Amino acid sequence: MSDPVSRVTIAGLAGLRGASFGPTRWVHVDQRRIDLFAEATEDRQWIHVDPERAASGPFGGTIAHGYLTLSVVGAFMQELFVVTDAASIINYGLDRVRFPAPVPEGARLRATGELLEVEPAGRGVQTTTRVVVECDATEKPVCVAEVLTRFLPGSTAEDARS
Repeated sequence: MSDPVSRVTIAGLAGLRGASFGPTRWVHVDQRRIDLFAEATEDRQWIHVDPERAASGPFGGTIAHGYLTLSVVGAFMQELFVVTDAASIINYGLDRVRFPAPVPEGARLRATGELLEVEPAGRGVQTTTRVVVECDATEKPVCVAEVLTRFLPGSTAEDARS
C-alpha cells in the first residue's frame, strides 16, 4: 500500500470536507484476475472469460467485470486517507455507481477521491467519498462511485447500524 495522502482523526474529518485525495497505486487487471473474479461471482460471460471469442467482440478482447472494478475500490479507499483513531471502519454502502468505460484485460487502475460529506452516525461519523477510478488504457474514468463509510472510535454492532 502506498503512503496515504492524509492521516486524520474522526473529529478532524469534518475539516476535510471538499478535500481531494490520491492518486492511489496502480493495480494490474490481467486475465487471471478477471477469471478468478468470474469464478468467485459465477459471472462467466464470454466477454470476460473467453479471449478467443472476445477478440472478435465489441472491445477487441476481454474486459473486466464492472463489479471487479468496483471491488477494488475498498482497497483504494484505504490508500486515499487513514482515520487514525477509528477502531472500526464499516463499508456502509454506495450511492450513484457508474461504469463510463470498459477496462480492457492487461490495463492498470488507480483512484482519486473527494470527501463530499461528513455526518454524525452513532458515536462516530459517516463519510461520503466520490471515488473516480481511472484506467491507463482509456480516456474516460472506468468507475465513479459515492462510497459511504462509517468510522467508529469504539466497536459495537449497534454503533454500525445507528
